[in-house]
Amino acid sequence: MTTGQWSCGRGRCGHKWHELGVPAVAGFLSWLRNGRTVEHALVEPEQAPAPETLEARLAALISFYRWQEAAFAVPVAGRLMRGAPRRAPARGLLAHLDARTAPGPSSLVRVRRHRHRGRQPLLLPTEIQAILDCCARPDAWLGEWAGNLRDRLLFALLAETGMRLGEALGLRIGDFVMGRGGTPYVEIVPREDNPNGARVKMMRPRRVYVGADLERLFADYLTHLARRAAALGIGIGTHSPLLVNLTRPPLLAALREGTVRDKTAALRKKGIGPSSWTPHWFRHSHATALLLAGTPEWVVSRRLGHAHVQTTLDLYG
Repeated sequence: MTTGQWSCGRGRCGHKWHELGVPAVAGFLSWLRNGRTVEHALVEPEQAPAPETLEARLAALISFYRWQEAAFAVPVAGRLMRGAPRRAPARGLLAHLDARTAPGPSSLVRVRRHRHRGRQPLLLPTEIQAILDCCARPDAWLGEWAGNLRDRLLFALLAETGMRLGEALGLRIGDFVMGRGGTPYVEIVPREDNPNGARVKMMRPRRVYVGADLERLFADYLTHLARRAAALGIGIGTHSPLLVNLTRPPLLAALREGTVRDKTAALRKKGIGPSSWTPHWFRHSHATALLLAGTPEWVVSRRLGHAHVQTTLDLYG
């Protein structure tokens, strides 16, 4: 077999075998697990392979590409692995206990042995809208928002971006970048100095693009925040926390998770949303909506900030 000659059905997938990357391998693993959907079948479909079987097949595929990289400089393995492979002398029996040994490369596509049972809890679109409107809604007579605009922005962020609550609470004003003719987006930036203790999981940054409605809501909230800061005589800037206390002391301090939990409990007590919903349900709803709309699994995985695309498949596939 020579590099560049064999292709995976180029007329169907449009890629030569040496041009593949994480999206193609993730799709292949999804196909192995879920099979192809057909309207009619002559025989009963086989059960999905066990995680051990999938793991063995994936390991064989990655091993094949690592050999191709070493023998023919095929670059696929570098796209599938986190960390560069390294040549090392033979290791002793207990070498894995040596803390000085650098971690080896790991696959960007993995198989989970313990899959989640059942579907993740979701919020329907009507339930999400009810939560947002209960926080704040536009008053056509006054031409402004009535209610708590900060809470509406918080839940709208969770619903449209799928970010975790801790990621939203750690946002600074400058992390929300308005489109100005382009597509607005939110930068999720890992920080260790957030006054409310909010952290980005695994400290991995990412960019999440958003729509015009959320951009307008952010602009309205920013105007409201600036007026409140001016009335209090407190200066704010691009490095100031985005979601802050507006009515309770300490004023303009970064919003804490406990406050959001109290707000969620108050909404549930009013009968808004399902009886046991939490802010994390927005993340499940966002991911499920994207997959149902046909968004590729690897795109959803990057948007959610998952370390491996298989995490997305295990949770929502």
